[in-house]
Amino acid sequence: MVHFIADFYTGFINPLIPVFVDHFSLTLTQVGWIAGINRFLAFVVQPPIGYLADRYRTRFFILGGPLLVIVFTSLLGWAPNFMVLLCFIALGSVGSSMFHPTIAGMISTYAGRHVGFSMSVFNMGGTLAFGVGPLFISWYVSRYGITNMHWVMGIGLPVMAFLALHLPFPKCEGLSKMGLMGSLREVFGDVWKSILIIWIIMTLRAFVSQSLMTYLPVYYAQKGYSLLSIGMVVSVFTISGAVSGLLAGKLSDRFGYKPIFWVTHVATPGCILMMLYLPAQWLYVTTCMTGFFALAILPVGLALAQELAPKGKSMASSLMMGLALGTGGMLTPVTGKLADMFGILTVMNWVALAPLAALALVMLLPKR
Repeated sequence: MVHFIADFYTGFINPLIPVFVDHFSLTLTQVGWIAGINRFLAFVVQPPIGYLADRYRTRFFILGGPLLVIVFTSLLGWAPNFMVLLCFIALGSVGSSMFHPTIAGMISTYAGRHVGFSMSVFNMGGTLAFGVGPLFISWYVSRYGITNMHWVMGIGLPVMAFLALHLPFPKCEGLSKMGLMGSLREVFGDVWKSILIIWIIMTLRAFVSQSLMTYLPVYYAQKGYSLLSIGMVVSVFTISGAVSGLLAGKLSDRFGYKPIFWVTHVATPGCILMMLYLPAQWLYVTTCMTGFFALAILPVGLALAQELAPKGKSMASSLMMGLALGTGGMLTPVTGKLADMFGILTVMNWVALAPLAALALVMLLPKR
């Protein structure tokens, strides 16, 4: 529920990018800054929070983070200019960064033998939110206008009141007497090479998915699709990723992690190219296929990292969710600059090939 309600609001930003472009006369480079600042703050905030979450037993990050997301994302319609818009997005992004490593680190505590599947259930909460959120906000803004967006705050605040009453405290990992370097040695000392390989793979995955979710709404707006249709594209993309993540987690518990990495990285490029080039009647089918393979490995990468570093589950989660997503997202302004120069379609063709670059690293992954 924590993952769903916070990411439900975070999912508002991408489908509203065409509205922001029209309202503030943005360039594609400025669009890239919206996504880049969002993910940069995930990069800056999540690893320190993961470190603190493994040291101290507190619900501050789990409850305070979603509150920031709910409040400041709902206020985007009140932004008078582009800089204030960026500030509101930045504050919401900080909130999103706060709860992810702590709550993800709690999953394996309750997972028993089904770590991969349990992680995929947690992941499905966020991914499903990224599917439902864009569709909801596209309908809402189309009907009521962006200046009335603040009323959607009323959905999330009652949920936060419920969570404040029922959410358990996270379990700290006994690192409170160690400094930063001592904690890192204790957590990652013998497995740092494998953790680094997983992180690079997850960063490339984040670059592909963030580039698609940032620039496909602009691309389809240029082709004349309505805001509701664009919201549907984003929703289909992310909901199919929620389903595939659930399946990938279940299969990884049975067959191991590496086969999931292999299948998803081989299948993603072809799906992206079909989505870009097949006729319009195939759009939702190919979008579903692309989201299915492009987003499937997040719970698998999280589960593998936590299995390798069981003493620092929050730190491991922050590297795979925060540092990887942040680094991949920081590249979206570069994608935007290239799109300004060469066109979105040309750049998306090259983005489609990025998963193939990770195949050599997949060979080096541990089996369990």
